[in-house]
Amino acid sequence: MTNLPLAKLIIFCTGLFTLSGGLTFMVRGYAINRRIFDVPNHRSLHSVPTPRGGGLAFVAVFLGALVFLYLTGTIPKDIFMALAGGGGLVAAVGWADDNRGAAPGIRLLCHGVAAVWGVMWLGGYPAMSWGGGIWNLSWAGGALAVLGTVWMINLYNFMDGIDGIAGTEAVTAAAIAGVLLYFTGHPGMALICVALALSVGGFLIWNWPPARIFMGDVGSGFLGFTFACLAMASENSGALPVLVWAVLLGVFIVDATVTLIRRFINKEKLYEAHRTHVYQLAAQAEFSHKQVTLGVLFLNICLGMIGAALMKWPGWLLPGAALTAVILTIIEVRLYYRFSQNEENTG
Repeated sequence: MTNLPLAKLIIFCTGLFTLSGGLTFMVRGYAINRRIFDVPNHRSLHSVPTPRGGGLAFVAVFLGALVFLYLTGTIPKDIFMALAGGGGLVAAVGWADDNRGAAPGIRLLCHGVAAVWGVMWLGGYPAMSWGGGIWNLSWAGGALAVLGTVWMINLYNFMDGIDGIAGTEAVTAAAIAGVLLYFTGHPGMALICVALALSVGGFLIWNWPPARIFMGDVGSGFLGFTFACLAMASENSGALPVLVWAVLLGVFIVDATVTLIRRFINKEKLYEAHRTHVYQLAAQAEFSHKQVTLGVLFLNICLGMIGAALMKWPGWLLPGAALTAVILTIIEVRLYYRFSQNEENTG
């Protein structure tokens, strides 16, 4: 798979998963001792105070994996610096927010700085493949990449609202991307994705419904940033188009984006906490956290097959991604009205 011997590769992968699970246990103990809890309120979807900040475990493990991969010559300096530097900043401000709270302006500033850092190290976003050719984006590509990265950071935070959902999204998207990258001849990028999936997988043991710890902003923001950079890096290298990444992460992207647009149209405060995402409404109306998370897992597997098909038949890349977005949006809107009506009837 890489220039790492098979035995070392097995130890590397097994170690990531095991270490992440062990560190999550330690972070949970620390959070309990320091009273770092997510206390239920009228907008919460959990009923008991739960330790938060567990994402610190998989952040530390994944960053350690990046150092190892860089020192062994498995990944290049630009990808290492983008992910480690920008991801470290996003995780740091997220950890501060989980512990003491951070002003929205400070968080957004740090997210912007991290996005600029990542885009600069990855060489900007000069072009995008769409199956029938290349769109030259020039300087606008860099600006678009910065805005997209900031949105992914916050999008992932918005979608981390019930037990297991954000971890499941990360594990499945990263694992599927890793497989696609490996079979397209990019083992280094594939191993980054596998490392991410295993690091989050160890945490997910503790976050699976009923969750014993939440990942917190330290984890959710880091994942959003990491996926944005991986998509950009793989697009720039010709490994995996951004549109395929958009398909793999389609559940989160569509739910968060459609919800933001709806709240903007309704003149609601966009940064005010709420529970009107479709996955939240589903958890309130008819389904348990585990059922909703398993539903997302099923959709992600379907999206993974679509992503693989688009790589097999690249001429369908743009229409296939667009059709997927339309279908997910229709599902989103229909489920929103269904669950909203159920909530009104029961309320």
